[in-house]
Amino acid sequence: MSGCLWPCATAGASGYGAGNRKGGLFRSKPRTPAEVVQHVRELLAYILDNREACNAGKRDAKLEHRMVELSKSIKEMKGILYGNGEQDPCDEACKQLTKEFFKKNIDTFRQTIICLQYLDMETQKDVTQVVANLQRQKVDSRLVASDYLEANSDLLDILMSGYENMDIAIHYSTLLRDCIRHQVAARHVLESQHFRNFFEYIQFPDFNVQSDIFKTFKELMTRHKSTVAEFFSKNYDWFFAEFNSKLILSASNYFIRRQAVQLLRDILLERSNTAVMVRYVSSKEHLIILMNLLRDKSKAIQVEAFHIFKLFVANKDKPPEIVSILHANRNKLLRFLKDFDSVDKEDKKFEVDKGKVISEILGLGLKSSSR
Repeated sequence: MSGCLWPCATAGASGYGAGNRKGGLFRSKPRTPAEVVQHVRELLAYILDNREACNAGKRDAKLEHRMVELSKSIKEMKGILYGNGEQDPCDEACKQLTKEFFKKNIDTFRQTIICLQYLDMETQKDVTQVVANLQRQKVDSRLVASDYLEANSDLLDILMSGYENMDIAIHYSTLLRDCIRHQVAARHVLESQHFRNFFEYIQFPDFNVQSDIFKTFKELMTRHKSTVAEFFSKNYDWFFAEFNSKLILSASNYFIRRQAVQLLRDILLERSNTAVMVRYVSSKEHLIILMNLLRDKSKAIQVEAFHIFKLFVANKDKPPEIVSILHANRNKLLRFLKDFDSVDKEDKKFEVDKGKVISEILGLGLKSSSR
C-alpha cells in the first residue's frame, strides 16, 4: 500500500527510521506496533492497580502522568490502524498490532474495557475507534477478534453489565455493537441472562444513551439471520411478551415506540424468520395491538403498523379468531383505509398494498354471506 505509515513494520530488530541511523545519537527509537500495545498494556495495569485512587479522585502526579501517557499511546494505536490523514495505514503494521492486542493469555482487551471508566472522554472515544477497527482486522485470513471473543465470552457480559453505569453506557454499548459483528459473540449475547435486561435499559431517560442501546439491540435482532431465527425458535413467547409490553404498549417515548414498530416489521419480513411471522400473524392478541397502532396519533407509527397489519390480512391460513376480528371490524377498517395514505405521497407500493388489503377485507364479507 502506498504511503505506508509504518514502513518499518517488517524490519524487526534490525533497525528502521531516523531514530536508528548512526549519528542519530540523541534520537529515540520509534516503537514497533507490538511495542505500542505492550506499552499500553503496562499503563493499563498500573492504572488498574491504582483504581481506588481513581475512584476516590485522588490521583497523584505519577498516576496523572501515566494517564496522559496512556492517552497518547492509544492515539498512537489509532494512528497505526487508521493512518494519520496524510499517510494510509500499513497492512503489516496493523497485523502486528492486532496479533499483540489479542495475544493469548494476555488480556489487553479485558484491561481496556475495565479501565475505560477512568479515562477522559476523548480517550474513551479513541478506544472505541481502535476496538472497532480491530474487530475487522484479519491475521492469516482469520478474524482474530472473533477467536478471542469465543475464548473470552465473559467480556461480553462485562460490556452488557456496563449499561448500569450511565457514565460509560454509550461507550460500552458501542464496544458491544462492534463485538457482535461476529456471530459467535452475538449468539453468546442472545443466550445470556443479561439479554433480557435490554428491555429495561432501553427505558433509560437519557435520550443519547437510550437511542444508542436501541441501536445495539436492533443490530442483535437483525445482523446474523440464522442465529436470530434459532433464538426465536427457543425464546418466542417471553421475547414478544416483553417486546409488546415494554416497547410498544407501555412506552411513553415516541422514539422507542416508532423504532420498536419498525424493528418488528424488519423481524417479521425477514425471510429467515418466516416461521416467526406465521406464528405472530396467527395471534389475535397481536392483531389487536396492530389495529390499535393503526389509530396512533403519529402518522409514521400508523404507516409502520400498516405494513405489519397487512401480513395478518394476507395470511391465506387465517385462524378463525383472526377472521372473526377482521370481519367484526370490517366497516371501520374500510372507512379508515379509504383516506389512509403514506407519509410519502409518491409511495406507489403503499397504494398497491393498501388496495390488496381493502380487497381482502371486502372479500371477508362475501365469504361470510355465502356460508
